[in-house]
Amino acid sequence: MRRLGVYLEAVKFEHTVFALPFAYLGMCLAARGLPTLGQFVWVTVAMAGARTLAMAANRLIDWHLDALNPRTAGRALPRGLVSGGEMAALCLVSFLVLAVAAWQLNGLCLKLMPLAAVWLVFYPYTKRFTWLSHWVLGLADGIAPVGGWIAVSGQLAWEPLVLGLAVGIWIAGFDLIYACQDVAFDRAQGLYSIAAQFGIAAALRLSSLSHAATVALLAYLGHGLALGLPFWLGLAAAAALLVYEHRLVRPDDLSRLDVAFFNVNGYIAVVVFAGTFAALFV
Repeated sequence: MRRLGVYLEAVKFEHTVFALPFAYLGMCLAARGLPTLGQFVWVTVAMAGARTLAMAANRLIDWHLDALNPRTAGRALPRGLVSGGEMAALCLVSFLVLAVAAWQLNGLCLKLMPLAAVWLVFYPYTKRFTWLSHWVLGLADGIAPVGGWIAVSGQLAWEPLVLGLAVGIWIAGFDLIYACQDVAFDRAQGLYSIAAQFGIAAALRLSSLSHAATVALLAYLGHGLALGLPFWLGLAAAAALLVYEHRLVRPDDLSRLDVAFFNVNGYIAVVVFAGTFAALFV
């Protein structure tokens, strides 16, 4: 159990909470209510596999950078708590779990699964050549609601694409905030981020615009699907949390960045899901 704890901490398994509610959201919207138990189970398994694959690959690809960065030098790989071979094996197992889950869901999920897996592994490389890496990460998480929708319906539609875009821009927005703490390191190593390229103030402004766009896209989705009052209450709560998140960080004070990144964004995912789920039954 202690060894399992090391693996789970290495890939921050608990952060699956950011994307899992949106996968469930895509699933419930496609079903216009509750999916089957099998769909629920296999979507959950697929999300766990995808999220673990993405994080394990990220840790492996950025191993040497994590060792150089004082903020990340305490991670499992730089400290030698996990070997490179073990992390590579975790990537392989996670990919197989994702593949089995996609196979159990439907043919379209299985066909699109390799594309999703490649995108998840591709993200860590992008910060080496483009400051658009924030949005590449966002779109990786935006796969979750699209996958949830396809798992139930077996087809694409405009609704999951709008929801996936909203999630992608939301994730990119708070990654812009998170990257502000590594400005000096990114510049020294020649890595790309908005904060490193254009400054922390610019990154925070762009993050605010991204989150405003997220709210607008979710409102468009709610209007298009004629969702009721619970959805709008959930969206209003999420918008208020986003405003609070941006009040926690300033260009000259990033001391509360962890609260903004981890706590507030977890609440946002839950309230949007809860409001939308309730609206399906009103």
